[in-house]
Amino acid sequence: QVQLVESGGGLVQPGGSLRLSCAASGSIFSFNVMAWYRQAPGKERELVASIDRGGSTNYGDSVKGRFTISRDNAKNTMYLQMNGLKPEDTAVYYCRGMVFQLYGNREVWGQGTLVTVSS
Repeated sequence: QVQLVESGGGLVQPGGSLRLSCAASGSIFSFNVMAWYRQAPGKERELVASIDRGGSTNYGDSVKGRFTISRDNAKNTMYLQMNGLKPEDTAVYYCRGMVFQLYGNREVWGQGTLVTVSS
């Protein structure tokens, strides 16, 4: 079973940048789709960005133009480059891997990494 571990979170000032990493214990090519989610205190978990095996990406409206999702199959790692960070970006960011199977899908979640945007 492939496991996912996020890293790169921390405290950053508004307008700053962070690069999150999601390292897999195995080949990330086993996941049809990988995605970043985030959850702020008192808020529902929301999709930040997703990327499939072919590199096709989707972004949530709130981060489009500021965040970039990417994956490096050779390094078995997915990334989230976050630029122009805002206080409302403060949340725990989670990595998700999704396997689409014929008789039922499977998913793996990372433990999350905290991003705090504050002056």
